Amino acid sequence: MIIDSHAHVVMPPQSFRFMAELIGGRGNPAVPPKIADEAVRKVAEEIVGIMDSVGTDLQFISPRPYLQMHSVKPVRVTELWTRHCNDIIARVVAMFPDRFRGVAGLPQFMHESPAERCVAELERCVNQLGFVGCLINPDPTEGSDLPPPGLGDPFWHPLYEAMTRLDVPALIHSAGSCSARESYTLKFINEESIAVVSLLGSDAFEKFPDLKIVVAHGGGAIPYQMGRFRSWSVRRGDKVTFDEQLKKLYFDTCNYSQDSIELLLKVAGVPNVLFGTEKPGTGSARDPISGRDYDDMKPVIENISWLTAQDRTDIFECNCRRLYTRAFRKD
Repeated sequence: MIIDSHAHVVMPPQSFRFMAELIGGRGNPAVPPKIADEAVRKVAEEIVGIMDSVGTDLQFISPRPYLQMHSVKPVRVTELWTRHCNDIIARVVAMFPDRFRGVAGLPQFMHESPAERCVAELERCVNQLGFVGCLINPDPTEGSDLPPPGLGDPFWHPLYEAMTRLDVPALIHSAGSCSARESYTLKFINEESIAVVSLLGSDAFEKFPDLKIVVAHGGGAIPYQMGRFRSWSVRRGDKVTFDEQLKKLYFDTCNYSQDSIELLLKVAGVPNVLFGTEKPGTGSARDPISGRDYDDMKPVIENISWLTAQDRTDIFECNCRRLYTRAFRKD
């Protein structure tokens, strides 16, 4: 089985009209549109067609991050939009239960603690909608203000407590960017790098030993700057090497370069890497060399000569099954 652990829902056109009304009305109207099953099924079938074309059996879908509006005031905007996105995801999963699993967006807002609003939505998505994971945006200000503390700070502990209690992993995935210096793609990479260093420099995993964290897009800059972080760890006097600490985290393959993926696998280790493509998304553009879309990642993994057959199976399927335990429960 080929499990794409990192993908995003495609919303029907009616949802974007609702989004425009939310922004224009600053959270008013408060009632989401009634969208017919046919409209939801149409966009879902398009994704299933794409999955079939590249050999993907199952996708984990979450809200598209750069549209989450975490910095749009008032908080009611992102709260209503997040709930709407999660509800659409639940409908897609219900229509195609063998092809999709739901990963919850959270109504994060600026500097607000995730203790109440985010935990409540996570509990709703897991307990009522059957979702198997969530997204965490390390900077809900989206670059419009000084960000909240790093992910190793107690600021985030209420969310970690809920995640471990519900047994769901989080995918670290930044959202939009309000900075003229930083596109949302660059924002992703920067925030992922900061998240890794903050988490591994903290006691988060001591307080929450069952915490499951996946870092999107191949871990940002971390695998490619390991020498600097190894030195940083030594200078800090850490009793455990940075390489060993890195094993507390998981990474996906949403980095559209075979050279980069090979380095990630060598640095993080095959057991800590999950197949992910984010298709359709940023990588859905034709590579003139291979003739495939950049995010057609299955052949990339298959072409890494030093991987064993079991390694490939672990990356494509088994690592995800071990981490996302709720995704494959029979109850």
